[in-house]
This record gives sequence, C-alpha cells and structure tokens, in this order.
Amino acid sequence: MPKTRAAPSSDLDAFFRPRTIAVIGASRNPWKLGYAILDNLLRSRFPGAIYPVNPVAREVLGLKARASVLDVPGRVDLAVLVVSAPQVAPMLEECGRKGAKGALIITAGFRETGPDGLRREQELLAIARRYQMRLVGPNSLGVLDTFHNLNASFGEGLPRAYEIAVLSHSGAMASALLDWAALADIGFSKFVSLGNSADVNETDLLEHWAEDREAKVIIGYLEGIHEGRRFLDAARKVTARKPLVIMKVGGTSAGARAMASHTGALATSEAVVDAAFRQTGIVRAHTMQELFDFIPCFSYCPLPAGPRVAVVTNAGGPGVMAADALERQGLTLAEPSARMRRRLRERLPDAATLSNPIDLRGDAPADNYMAALEEALAESGVDAVLALFTPQAVSEPERTARVLISVSKGAKKPILAVYMGGLAVSRATDMLEKARLPVYSYPERAVHALLALTTYARYRTSI
Repeated sequence: MPKTRAAPSSDLDAFFRPRTIAVIGASRNPWKLGYAILDNLLRSRFPGAIYPVNPVAREVLGLKARASVLDVPGRVDLAVLVVSAPQVAPMLEECGRKGAKGALIITAGFRETGPDGLRREQELLAIARRYQMRLVGPNSLGVLDTFHNLNASFGEGLPRAYEIAVLSHSGAMASALLDWAALADIGFSKFVSLGNSADVNETDLLEHWAEDREAKVIIGYLEGIHEGRRFLDAARKVTARKPLVIMKVGGTSAGARAMASHTGALATSEAVVDAAFRQTGIVRAHTMQELFDFIPCFSYCPLPAGPRVAVVTNAGGPGVMAADALERQGLTLAEPSARMRRRLRERLPDAATLSNPIDLRGDAPADNYMAALEEALAESGVDAVLALFTPQAVSEPERTARVLISVSKGAKKPILAVYMGGLAVSRATDMLEKARLPVYSYPERAVHALLALTTYARYRTSI
C-alpha cells in the first residue's frame, strides 16, 4: 500500500517508554484479548499509569474503568485498541483528539481481508496523519520492552531482559519465538509485532534501534519489505554496528498468495532479496530452525577472525560429520601447528588423536576437554572452536559442560557446543543454555550457524 514518508523514528518512544497507557476495549472476561493485555501490563509491573477504557464496566482487574479515552485524566502516551474492526476508526479519532502519541492496534480485519479492509486501514492511517500519531498494527500481537517492564501484548509473560530486539510481521511467529526463547532461556530487550504495518514498519524500527544500546542484535521475521531503498539504507547503518538476522518469507508464488491473505504484504523475488541482503550485511535465515540456531550464536559469540575451525570430540563419527559440514559450508579445518601438537601430546593420553578433529576418545574425562579447548583457543591458526560431545558409558556430560562454560568466559574466539543425544545430555544442555553458550543437537546445525557468524564477520571487515 503506498504511504507517505513516515514520521521521525524518535516518535516511536511512545511505544517503548510511555508514562501513561489506555487500554481501549479492556475486558473483565478472561477469554477476551482486552483482559489478557491489561493483565499482562499489570503482571509486568509497568511503572506508569494504566487506564482501562470500557463504557459498560465500572472497574476492570481492580482499576477504575473510563467510558472513553477522553475521560482519562491528563495525557495518554500510548493507546492500545482491542475493539471490533468497525469501532477502531472512531476510537482512534478519540485517541487523536486526546493527543495520544502512539496507538497500538491489536484488532484484525483490515488490509489482509481484501479491498474493503484496505479502505478501512487507509482511514486509520489518515486519522493518524491528521493528529501526528504513530500506529503499530493493525493485526498486531503487541509490543514488549523488558528493560522498562512493558508487556502491551497478549503473549505469554514477559521474557527476561537481554540485548536482543525482535520485529515480526506475524503475530503467530512472534508468539512461537517467545515460547521457544523461554524454553532456551533466551531474553529480549524489545519485541514488536508489526501486523499489517499500516504506519510503523520494519524500516522505522531499524532506524530506531540502530544505536540502541539495549539492542545489540536485531532479529526479524518479514513477509514483505516496505520502502525498499530506505530499508536497505537503514540496514547498512545497523549492520555496520551490530548483527541483523532476518527470516524473509513469501518469495514463491504459493507463499506470496498466502502472505497476501495474512498481512497483505507484497512479494519480492528471492534473487533480489538474497542479493540485497548480501550487499547490506543482513544475515538471512531461510527457516525457523535456522533463525533459532542463529540467535544464540550471534547473541553470545564474539566474531571470528577467519574461517579456520578446531573440532574437539569424544567420538570419531561426529568428528567426521563436522569435518564434512565444514567443508560443504566453505569453512576449513584448522591445521594444528607443531607447538599445538606438542602441547596436546603433553596434556592428553596416548590414545587421543592430535590432528583436527581432535578425538579424545569415548572415555575422555572433562579434564581432557579442558586441555584440548585451552590449546585450541591459544592457537593463532584457529578462529573458532566446535566442541562435540556424545554420551557414553564413562563420559561426563555435566562436568564437561562446566568445563566449556569456564573456558568460554572471556574467550575472544567463538565456542559452539554440540551435545548429541537426549535424556543423558538434557541437564548439561540446560546448563550451557543458562550460561549463554550456544549448544546444538547436531554438528551440521552448529556449523551452519558458525558459517552465518563468519560471513557477517567478513562483511564487517570489508566496510
């Protein structure tokens, strides 16, 4: 949908640092979204004032209800609209008259439904422009800011605070990402479900987050790209400072048709997207699995200086798998120097293989991992380390995890762990995740994430 140039991105502070929030459509019914959003705001301990707006209720969740947003005392920074689609425009008009700086529209039933919905969405944009008010949505899951105790969404709970900012066109994908992150103990700083992006779009957020110290990594799920040239300019500013990882979908004809009925986004050719992302340093994830694999790697690891990888393993088969994956992805097995081989021979038993992969054998205690990892990290010809572990009769999954955590602290090279197995390694995997060390189930997934990190590092050195 053609749009006028967006207002300055500084206007987005209304969505992340509001002092006063009005929930229009707040409900006493636990099965309604108006209840869930108000409940989430209260549970997140939002420090500002919250006003439920409901013309037929005297109070909602213990707060005095107002019949209209115009009845709210004082200013309203952010209005959250959870009313039926026909009611959104008149309620938004009242928000404009009240002087609201931002409006978060949860309601669906606009551009994604066809021409009539598009006209209703254009009406919302016209109202917003008239009152110089910014819009997120419609068709949005909501907005979260963990550093400011804000959960203006109907997602489950507030993630722990960490410097990863997320934007998504899809509310369902945003919800899935939040749920996965809770399981993997990954936190976020800001989280925005853009929905139809009638006003605020992905480019606005990139501009707003480019120098945000609470957003050291930016993650995105996009079904379309608005204002392509401006988007690429904003992306370049971001990737010069921090990683930008985006899953872009809808490149096939079938995907484009499905996308049009979801958020109404327009398709962009796969070749054009790939080329544009490469030129601007955007890391592209093609699947949700890749996106999930890339997030911890980019969030927790330093950038590698090159493509040379040392593999430490307690089993030959996984070491071969890792070697194959490295070569297929264009990374290389580091060649141990004579000094490194000598040091390994001094510290490891005779049965260990001192080439690369460094095979510690199935009975390797955690101390052997410590020796191999320390020597690999000290080697100038090694840019990254891949530590593989398989559960065997006398192996030590938890002790080895503690070794990995200890060695990784302060390391200037990325260390990625691969714990192959299920129940026998589950506790160790949890330990690694909580210690913010990337851990994967299979070598191929770890290598693919390391390739993405290495590709971005190469881009950073080229600019």
